[in-house]
Amino acid sequence: MRALPTSAARCRRRLRALGLRWKIAALLAAGCSLVAVTIGVLIHEARARQVSDAARKSAVEQLVRVRQIYEITGRLDSDKVGEADARVDCPSTPPELRRAALDGRRTTYLDLTGPDPAVWAARPVGSGHVLTVRQPLTAEQAELEELDAQLVASGTGVVALAAVGGALLASRLSRDLRTAAETARRISAGDLDARIGPSGPPGSRDEVAELSSAVDTMAASLQRRLEAEQRFTADVAHELRTPLTGLHTAAELLPAGRPTELVRDRVAALRTLTEDLLEVARLDADREEARLEEHVLGPLVASITERSGVAAEVVGADGTAGGPGGVRVRTDARRLERILTNLLVNARRHGRGPITVTVSGTSVTVRDQDGPGYPAALLREGPRRFVTGTPERGQGTGLGLTIAFGQAQVIGAGVRLTNPRPGGAAAVVTLPPA
Repeated sequence: MRALPTSAARCRRRLRALGLRWKIAALLAAGCSLVAVTIGVLIHEARARQVSDAARKSAVEQLVRVRQIYEITGRLDSDKVGEADARVDCPSTPPELRRAALDGRRTTYLDLTGPDPAVWAARPVGSGHVLTVRQPLTAEQAELEELDAQLVASGTGVVALAAVGGALLASRLSRDLRTAAETARRISAGDLDARIGPSGPPGSRDEVAELSSAVDTMAASLQRRLEAEQRFTADVAHELRTPLTGLHTAAELLPAGRPTELVRDRVAALRTLTEDLLEVARLDADREEARLEEHVLGPLVASITERSGVAAEVVGADGTAGGPGGVRVRTDARRLERILTNLLVNARRHGRGPITVTVSGTSVTVRDQDGPGYPAALLREGPRRFVTGTPERGQGTGLGLTIAFGQAQVIGAGVRLTNPRPGGAAAVVTLPPA
């Protein structure tokens, strides 16, 4: 009892796995098949009805002539009958035909299904006798079979042409939809200049053309908004730079003391935020250009970690301290320092326990051993500016990870955030080899 649902489910899975082009072609072929079968059955039935009516009429006419000859001469003259077989009380007469004749009715009987097709006509003669005429329909049956073969051949051709035409028609539709999907992916990846452009002939306003126009309109609107946001961020940062420089100079002139330290600390934090905003604006505008050079990764990471001011231990892939590997990578040392410094500061600010920097091949992993880990939203969606995650992760602007990811993209590196067991957070930076 479960075989049928299983087969149906398998067919549905296969149908869902087909592309739009083949689904449309299969649908057109199925529709044309249904139409061809319906038309073929109607034509066959109409022709069979014509053959049946003609055969019955001919058999009745033969029966009338045979009866007249039989009543005049008292015998059956085969020369007057032609191909028909006229007999009295023929033993092969169909029983229902014989019963109808004995009831006083002149009737016919048609058989086109057997190996020897024929039409019968019968009527009563004398007392309890039945006169029958049997006329073979071999030629008529052959004609119907030939007609059926022609209908099958024509229907198959129509279905094949419909399938090919449907595939060609759907091919353009599928190509346009794939172009739209690829353009949407490019826009999602940051290529805001990507456009689908007009699809189909000039002046076409079908559904695909409307979809293309809607996607292009959405991309243009999104580009304008993002560019406005980028300009606003850059303008704010630039406008803040001048008064901050004066404020910093004024803070340096204040007399020593606890209030002065607090003012200088806040001014320094504000200057750092302004520089981060400017960096984010440049990254958003794709104005950053990397100066790629070959470096030995281990010593470079060790020197960056030392200059970061974060207490962290640099180890190799085997866990040995002070001996990171000597794999050569092609990168921008200044930007790599910006990435690793941000990750180290983030680990110190939000994590707990010792911080380790592991160099393995062309990868660098920054991990805190006992922190709360990255929030699920951060792992799922990536960093967002001015969003620091859950409250227990501490305070911050939320720009550190954003800058790290942006600079990694500039130098062709990848950054992956994880929460390894038993605890803590890990950021893996993978660099391109030299």
